[in-house]
Amino acid sequence: MVKVRTKDIIEKFNLELIAGEEGINRPITTSDISRPGIEIAGYFDYYPAERIQLLGKTELSFSERLTGKEQQNRMERLCTDITPGIVVTRSLEVPEVLIEAAERQSVPLMRSKQKTTAFSGRLTNFLESKLAPTTAVHGVLVDIYGVGVLITGKSGVGKSETALELVKRGHRLVADDCVEIRQEEDEFLVGNSPDLIEHLLEIRGLGIINVMTLFGAGAVRSNKKISLVISLEIWDQSKHYDRLGLEEEKMKIIDTEITKLTVPVRPGRNLAVIIEVAAMNFRLKRMGVNAAQEFTDKLADVIEDTDD
Repeated sequence: MVKVRTKDIIEKFNLELIAGEEGINRPITTSDISRPGIEIAGYFDYYPAERIQLLGKTELSFSERLTGKEQQNRMERLCTDITPGIVVTRSLEVPEVLIEAAERQSVPLMRSKQKTTAFSGRLTNFLESKLAPTTAVHGVLVDIYGVGVLITGKSGVGKSETALELVKRGHRLVADDCVEIRQEEDEFLVGNSPDLIEHLLEIRGLGIINVMTLFGAGAVRSNKKISLVISLEIWDQSKHYDRLGLEEEKMKIIDTEITKLTVPVRPGRNLAVIIEVAAMNFRLKRMGVNAAQEFTDKLADVIEDTDD
């Protein structure tokens, strides 16, 4: 399914459409942007035609030095049947030969008021966000003390009820039941809620509640970087659970590995408090404070002193 089309960047950045209106539904398949200075000079051997082409003051001022025939040839070669669009920045005057070529090939020709470098950065960030690899995970995503905690587990284990208690304790809900996750950059996962169920929480026995309506705008947020996964599971007497916190399990989502903690569920355990402390402890570890490791080191020193 096509994620981004040329018309999306026209709307997003309020671009002026100069020519090639028939091509505004062309797909944009890469976040890379091309500034075709070397192509305008005549070298098209490695022309990345599938990218958005950005023409600034440098490219257009150089094209003005070409003969009429050369200029026409270069502009026609810039406009291919797979080029998603050409953007002229700084509100510069668009060469007539480029307008004609874009119209013939139905290549959207647009103009922006922004400076070339600034527009290039904003457009790249927008495309990287939209074109990032995505997946969906069954779980709940909550922002706890600035840590994005993804709570997973089988249906009925208490994920939504725990999230409700966390919201009551002042934390913020991002998504319940289905968490849409996209991978930005190399190791950066961002989760958000599908539009249909945004701000909603399903509690068995109560039904669906609107967290923002009940607790206010401060109880929700639209997206959050995922830093920690907590898996809830029914307590298994035969299973060994980590009691020191030295073992660090990982969970792979798309191409990124996230720290995962397994928390057993049984009557009497306050899951909200446990998860809240887990998030605080995770922050401490990132700051270089590891209570479990410090205890182990002290224990080793005591044992060593005893042996002596």
